[in-house]
Amino acid sequence: MKLSHSIAAALCVMTVAGTAQAKTIVEIASGDDRFSTLVAAVGAAGLADALSGPGPFTVYAPTNDAFAALPAGTVETLLKPENKQKLTDILLYHVDDRKLAAAGIPSGSTTFKPMLTSQRLCITNSGTAVTIADGTGEVATVVIADIMADNGVIHVIDKVLLPGTRPACH
Repeated sequence: MKLSHSIAAALCVMTVAGTAQAKTIVEIASGDDRFSTLVAAVGAAGLADALSGPGPFTVYAPTNDAFAALPAGTVETLLKPENKQKLTDILLYHVDDRKLAAAGIPSGSTTFKPMLTSQRLCITNSGTAVTIADGTGEVATVVIADIMADNGVIHVIDKVLLPGTRPACH
């Protein structure tokens, strides 16, 4: 009888410990220096609470280097309070409202609509790489796939996705 109580107590501790280890997309990004610009932008846009919610979300997360590749002054301009809506639109262009692990990305090219936007992206799975064409015609590459969070998944990309015209998707 005492053994069964000990096992039950150990399982409870393991469950609580496992739950304490779970992290949201925002917590993971906040703990990774490669995403400090993204985290600052999410905070300035007021999206941290939403992206900490239950989801599910797939976030195509640009690195600091991807933000640094934008024209000089772009990030600073977007972070200004008067540009909050434009920043929000750009950030939401990186969020899908489902949990899409790399294994779930179909082969070939597929058009999809990011969360809360009328814009489209084209995601291409060539079998050796996953790329995403944005509204400017530029292409980001998924450089790290499947960083799992308790409310979704992060795919690290090497370019900031920008809205514009509907990308060609073939």
